[in-house]
Amino acid sequence: MSSRNAKRPLTRPSKRPFRRPAKRSPDAPRGPGGPRARSRAAAYEPGEAAGPGQARARFRPRGPAPAGSRPGQGHRPGLAAAARGIHPSQETPTSKLQKRLAEAGLGSRRAMEELIQSGQVMVNGRVAQLGLRVGPADRIVVAGEPLAQRRLARLARQARETRVVLYHKPEGEIVSRRDPEGRPSVFDRVPVVQRGRWLAVGRLDFNTCGLLLFTDSGELANHLTHPRFQQPRDYAVRIVGSLTPEQIRSFRSGIALDDGPARFELLEPQGGEGTNRWYRVRVREGRNRLVRRMFAAAGITVSRLMRTRFGPFELPPRLKRGHWLRLDAQEVERALQQLEPKPSSPTPQPAGKRPAQRFSRPRAPQATAGDSTRRPHRPRRPARSR
Repeated sequence: MSSRNAKRPLTRPSKRPFRRPAKRSPDAPRGPGGPRARSRAAAYEPGEAAGPGQARARFRPRGPAPAGSRPGQGHRPGLAAAARGIHPSQETPTSKLQKRLAEAGLGSRRAMEELIQSGQVMVNGRVAQLGLRVGPADRIVVAGEPLAQRRLARLARQARETRVVLYHKPEGEIVSRRDPEGRPSVFDRVPVVQRGRWLAVGRLDFNTCGLLLFTDSGELANHLTHPRFQQPRDYAVRIVGSLTPEQIRSFRSGIALDDGPARFELLEPQGGEGTNRWYRVRVREGRNRLVRRMFAAAGITVSRLMRTRFGPFELPPRLKRGHWLRLDAQEVERALQQLEPKPSSPTPQPAGKRPAQRFSRPRAPQATAGDSTRRPHRPRRPARSR
């Protein structure tokens, strides 16, 4: 037998020697996690400087990482706040400078980036650089003029160019220009404009009355109806009977609907006569028939629904049904000053149920460079018994 076909002796890996764990000092702190977890927990508990024989705090403020350290060490979020004695959740929210300028109405983000690169924007007395983050207390000057003054001037100019009409919609009118059934339209009741066209801000159902806004500004209509601005909408609701304390808590905490959870930000009783009771509710969404569907989910039928407020605009008490009121430039400017962009907050999710996913599908997992040539593993079929 040749040496090539001879069996090779099996080699076993060398066994590591047993190491007995070191004894724990009775003065050592006890708690969940290892020393790294304990050091992270200690980072959010600022105290006095460590003296001789004391444990040194394992955090360092933001700044360039020291030489020889791991990549990313010294740049962990929240450690700078902990060094100042502030929890990360209590820090003042900031945003990029170009986003702040775009939200003030000075132009698009791309145009604001070019404006910053040209050196015409100063923050706290210094020329701003692209990528700078600013907060509410920072002083921003654009082309020698404070940002607040430029915003007020823009609002005044926009108020002179924007027309707004408040209409008290009665029941039995449809918010549409054309109706195949021939029902009366709200556009037949508002005044005729010489240039442009009226845009109805926020639809109302056929059987719902109350405040309906008309404007010729697409920017204002988008600011009032876009979900990310969360403009308040107040309604007066009449139902048969009274709400129980459990139902009131359920409406305020959130209930599940077919298109996702919803809640009332405000729910106040307004009295009533006989078996009918009035309630004032507030929502920050514009979903179709949202208020009626929320009461229907609790087994309650709404007998009458009237909208009394939309954003900064309120229904005048002396405005009769079927009549309209046109606002002047000063009234429009005061309303525009109250329109501030607010970050959207997540709607509370009811326990045990996930909201329905609409018009989107989960993306397929992307293959990495190492997995591009691999085939998916398939389990072997069991052998058939003969």
